[in-house]
Parts: sequence; C-alpha cells; structure tokens
Amino acid sequence: MSFPSVVEIAGEVRAGRVTARAVTEATLSRIARRNPALNAFTAVLTERALARAEKVDAALTAGQPVGPLAGVPFAVKNLFDIEGLPTLAGSSIRRSAAPPSRDATLIQRLEAAGAILVGALNMDEFAYGFVTENAHDGPTHNPHDLSRIAGGSSGGSAAAVAAGLTPLTLGSDTNGSIRIPASLCGVYGLKPTYGRLSRQGVFPFVESLDHAGAFARSVEDLALAYDVMQGQDTEGDAICIRAAEPVSDKLSALAATPLRVGVLGGWFAQGAFPEVLEALDAVAKALDARDGVILPGAQAARAAAFCLTPVEAAHLHLSNLKTWAMDYDPAVRDRLLAGALLPPGIAEAAQRYRTIFRDEVRRAFERFDILLAPSSVCPAPGIGQATMEMGGEQVSVRKNLGAFTQPISYIGLPVLAAPVNRPGRLPIGVQIIAPAWREDLALAAGLRLQRLGVVAAHEPESFQ
Repeated sequence: MSFPSVVEIAGEVRAGRVTARAVTEATLSRIARRNPALNAFTAVLTERALARAEKVDAALTAGQPVGPLAGVPFAVKNLFDIEGLPTLAGSSIRRSAAPPSRDATLIQRLEAAGAILVGALNMDEFAYGFVTENAHDGPTHNPHDLSRIAGGSSGGSAAAVAAGLTPLTLGSDTNGSIRIPASLCGVYGLKPTYGRLSRQGVFPFVESLDHAGAFARSVEDLALAYDVMQGQDTEGDAICIRAAEPVSDKLSALAATPLRVGVLGGWFAQGAFPEVLEALDAVAKALDARDGVILPGAQAARAAAFCLTPVEAAHLHLSNLKTWAMDYDPAVRDRLLAGALLPPGIAEAAQRYRTIFRDEVRRAFERFDILLAPSSVCPAPGIGQATMEMGGEQVSVRKNLGAFTQPISYIGLPVLAAPVNRPGRLPIGVQIIAPAWREDLALAAGLRLQRLGVVAAHEPESFQ
C-alpha cells in the first residue's frame, strides 16, 4: 500500500471525492498510532487542524477557490513560528518563551493554498546537529529501522514523511539538515538557493548559511509546494530576495530535455561507504553522466563552513549562554562556547573564501547543467553511535555526516536530495546540484530519475 501524495490528496479534495476534514482526521489518527514509535512530533495541533479543514470544506461547498494544496496535511520543524505555540527550536530554554502572534511566512503561504498544519516536529537543539538525538525531547527514530537515527537537524520532518504520518513537511538546512535526513529516511528533500524562500518566522542558526526547504515523497509534490511558497518577502530577516517562475507546469517537458551531468569526485568520494558510491553510480548511469568533476576547493569550503557555523551561532546565543548554559544540550553548548572563543579573523577568512569557491563551482557549471554527489557518507548509523569507520579510521558520526553537504550549502546552491531505489536495504540519497536560482534543473533531473525508477521514496514495512 502506497502513501497518498500531495497531488493526489489535493485532487481528491477539490473533486469532492473526500473532505478535507476526513483527510485531516485520518492524518491525526495515523500520528496518534505511529508517532509513539518514531518520536517525530513535539506538538500535534488537533483543534487548529480540524478548524482549518472545515474552512476548506466550507469554501468548496460555496464554490470558492481553495488553492492547489486543498486539504493537504503538513507539519513543520519546531523552529518555524506557529501562532500561539512557543517556538522551541529544539531547546528547553524556549519552552516558556512568549508564543508568536502569527505563523511563519511559509506556513501562511501553504495554508493560503489550502494546506492544513497538523503539528511541529522534533529536531537537534537549535539546529546544531545531524542526528536529531534531542537531549530534551528524545531521539527521532528512523522508520526503516527504529534503532537508527533519522538524521538531522530536520530529523522529525524526514521521519514523518517517510512513515506516512503526513505527505509534506518543512525543515531547514544550514550545513545539510534537509539533505542528510532525506537521505537516511528515504524521502525527497529540497534545499533551494540561499535567499529563494522566506525565512521570516524561522528561528535562526547561522544567518549566512540558513535555508528553508521541504520534504515529500515525490518530485511533483515538492515542486508544487515549492511553487506555493515562493515570492519575495522583505520583512525582517526573511532574506527572500529573488522569486522564480513556477516550475510545476514546465517540469515534465524539462525532464525530457537532455542535460549535461557531471559527477563530483575527489573530496565527495573520500570516506564514502561502498554502498553510497554504488547508489551514486546508478544515478550517474541513468543520467548518462560520464565525466567526473573535481572541485579543488571543496575540502577548504567544508572547513570554512565548519568554522563559520560556531562563530555565528555563538554570537546569537552568547547572552543566553551566560544565563542558562547548563540548560543547553551539552553537545551543543560546548560547540557554541568553542565558537565564542575563536578569534574574529577566523570568521572573516571563512567568509572571504566563499567568493573563491563560488568561482570554482561556476567554472564547473560552464560544462554541466547539474552535478551529482552523495548526500551522506553512509546509511543511517545507530542511535547513540558515537563513531564510524571512514577511510580506515574511526571518526565522529556527528562531525562527519555532513562532509559532502557542507561545501554546497556554503555557497547557497539549490539541491534536490533524491532517495535511490534500493528495495529491502537502508535508504541512501544523492544530491542533485544545480546552479544558483535553477531549482527547476535539479527537480527536472529528479523527475527523470523518478520516471526511470532509479529514485523512489522508500516505504518502511512496519508503517504500512
């Protein structure tokens, strides 16, 4: 049994074959049954969701437009502002924070298109991690093997889609926090170009690296949600500076157009598990990608992102650390304190290198339309697993899961994380990387692979 898609649900609701309330009730029932095993949700908005569903149904009955996402349930990482609910950002110190008076912009846009918010999702504290082993709310479990991590920091978002709790979720990606959980949970994740989607009402982590994005079970679902969320937003820290034409209508034609595809090697293969390289090779062959690409500055770009992250994050948290240091997750607190002690020149150098590396990547895109790379160095590690073997050495799981994602988000490129079709095995994803502002190319390549059966969302047997 396959899980219903965003496109299918909206079509059924608009056609009157099912009510938005019935869809919402079924979703809330699934969450009640399945979430205890997963720990993906930190809040379920039953009354709000049902009230919103009734408004959608009333609009349909009255013959009023309801939008392209009519009746589609969705949930958001708990760093998105939800009216009346404290924005936790995975922490304990924000549990008593004043609730926001309105929703984040992206929530507003999804609901304006007819979608229905059903809850908030678990994450690494303040988005600083790749595992979603939250010290306050507990770990989110991978739907394909409950003893394994879901990835992070948007682990709850990926697990909720993977287990069929809801067909669409929102997350954030600073160093890989959409792409890694999408890979480990076997779903699609979209990290748009830096500045494409509004960050208004999204609790910040690293201002110069933060992206908002989405998870779904098909390319078409992601494209539709992406179209709905687009649009300039100049308020506050929205950083939405450039909107694009909708991609959904032209995606099918673009997917049939030949693309020049390169495969990133060098840094992007070092330490990768054999099954990760095998999955990447399957995607490369399907897209007729014969040329390897070396980005000489990739390792330095990763190091720069690694330095920039704690410095900017520490600046944001310094006053709270002085008052509530012991209320932070120890793993997060220690990295923030280390960031506060780094000399200012470190962050300045990390910022300067972005221009150099961006130019390297631009030269690669003169030869190719898209580039391929692994999303994660490995399939999902176990919950609580501290180390793993890379290149014959034991290394930290938390520090190295983002080795292949950090250089790409460092320069803000759009990426579709696509799950390689591996029935009966743990999920593995690939990054389909496009030039800045060309999300359409990444989505088109993903759609072609999806039609070929090379990539597909995994359906965990225990959650059918």
